[in-house]
Amino acid sequence: MVSTSVHENPAPGSDAARLRSLYLAGPAGRLEALLNEGSAGAPYAALVCHPHPRGGGTMHNKVVYHAMKVLNAPEWGFGWPVLRFNFRGTGLSEGSHDGSAETEDVTTALKWLDAQFGRPIVAVGFSFGAAMTLLACCGSMGQAASPIIRALALLGLPTHAEGRQYQYPQAASCSLPKLFLSGAEDQYASEADLEEVLSQSAQPRKLVLVRGADHFFTGQLQEMQSALSHWLKEELP
Repeated sequence: MVSTSVHENPAPGSDAARLRSLYLAGPAGRLEALLNEGSAGAPYAALVCHPHPRGGGTMHNKVVYHAMKVLNAPEWGFGWPVLRFNFRGTGLSEGSHDGSAETEDVTTALKWLDAQFGRPIVAVGFSFGAAMTLLACCGSMGQAASPIIRALALLGLPTHAEGRQYQYPQAASCSLPKLFLSGAEDQYASEADLEEVLSQSAQPRKLVLVRGADHFFTGQLQEMQSALSHWLKEELP
């Protein structure tokens, strides 16, 4: 899964003062992170996790960036503080890629957000980041962290890649509100596969497919943003 990135260079006087660089103390070493600060009275904080590092995924990925904008930018009406970070072995984050231990990185980020803001958290992930987010929040390792999670938005959750099939039995007992948001032409998850994942997931749950979009929502990022925004306003009135 090859990823794409966006160059973040806010213009002077825009959101530049609201973007903070920091490091989290992760289990495999420090994790490079960015915090887009939100409004003082924001009722939620949010985490957005990036796609597979071996496909070029970082916290600057275009889908991750555009999801962050929905959660943080004033024009979308949320204004939440949003944390992004690089998984172990990515960018300036220490450690090396594992493929499953990255759930611990997600938990580290969730606990940091909880300590900093003390607000319910909406956890968002894209592709590999969606899988790690689901496992961290709904798997056995995530049970201790789950009370601080308000909802999960899983973008481009993969069901097959590089000859491997992926299943998510953890979702069957996960009572958190869950959005499965993918392109209808996603090359790493067919509509039938996603329908099966949905049917095996606990309520509340929702599947939204962006028609004409591939795994990376190429040319359809605004439609992805609108779908995410609509679900959040519907789920978190």
